[in-house]
Amino acid sequence: MRPVVELLQHISAEPVRFDPDRLHRLFRQLGERSAEAMLSRALEELAVRLSLCEDHWHAESWQDLQKCARSIIAISEQIGLTTLARVSGDVTGATARRDLAAVGATLARLVRIGERSLTAVWDLRDLSV
Repeated sequence: MRPVVELLQHISAEPVRFDPDRLHRLFRQLGERSAEAMLSRALEELAVRLSLCEDHWHAESWQDLQKCARSIIAISEQIGLTTLARVSGDVTGATARRDLAAVGATLARLVRIGERSLTAVWDLRDLSV
């Protein structure tokens, strides 16, 4: 039983990868005020889309789930959330193959990583204020 507990602890402790250079470039390109506004909109949109992905899963709306996961990739890459983008790509691939077990597993991982990624960026923003 112990290896299962250790595995679950490892899974829940998966690090969130973040590209700070991407955010620095955005702030240089857009200026602080515009970059802050864009980042806030991106974080809000990611939270909405993560929830929508779960809704599409429960509704068995595979095409909508795939489309929603692809949109998470674009937003995540824009603000430097590399792990979130990669895991969202895994959901997209599993959905395209209609591998429902893989979709369920990767979607659960996407939600975990998404929540931690959003928290990490909000915490980072709080430190810079």
